[in-house]
Amino acid sequence: MLVLSRHRDESIIIGDDIVITVVDIRGDKVRLGIAAPIEISVHRQEVYEAIQRENRQASRLEPQEARQIERLNPPVRRDLRRSRSDEI
Repeated sequence: MLVLSRHRDESIIIGDDIVITVVDIRGDKVRLGIAAPIEISVHRQEVYEAIQRENRQASRLEPQEARQIERLNPPVRRDLRRSRSDEI
């Protein structure tokens, strides 16, 4: 683990496109601003762990349970063929 000291408004850069900036320091809390490409997920650790738990639980669904969920939220079907009015 790399440990750095930073003051307010100072940043660190990860790779070429992730910037972490110290936005504010109040007592024992530090507020960070994170600029990252949209394709990179950024979560607090506890949120990330909750997402992982939910994903593991969802992957253990029995086929019958998955069919019940699908009936509640049927997939959206779109007709990809263009109609004549679309061509005008």
